[in-house]
Amino acid sequence: MKIKCIAGFASITKDASASAALYQDALGLPLEQMGDYRFMDNFPGANHFGVWPLVMAAQSCFGQNEWPEQVPEPTATIEFELTDAAAVEAAVQEMKEQGQEFVHETRTEPWGQTVARFMSPEGVLVGLSYAPWLHE
Repeated sequence: MKIKCIAGFASITKDASASAALYQDALGLPLEQMGDYRFMDNFPGANHFGVWPLVMAAQSCFGQNEWPEQVPEPTATIEFELTDAAAVEAAVQEMKEQGQEFVHETRTEPWGQTVARFMSPEGVLVGLSYAPWLHE
């Protein structure tokens, strides 16, 4: 078997309206609608796929090995790449003005990525990101 690309990613939600409000309205993704299903095709693809241990996600988000009990434990993560580090901070401020709470504010990770993360209504850890190596 030879995997050619990530053909798709979809979050699974119990509250389609809340998820649509996040991805379409707050993040501005050009989602089409087919019944209750929202989607976009032929959008620039995934530049990274990983299997991220929860302990590593907890270290990255909270600086500790355990995921805090008061924050829903994610089963997936998705990151939306922005044009630069300043765009990440601007997006965070825009979303905070709309009432979005963040797991952590904008910061630069040891590997050079600028990222801020929040939880989606369906429990996906969402990152707003700038990874310099994706822009070379």
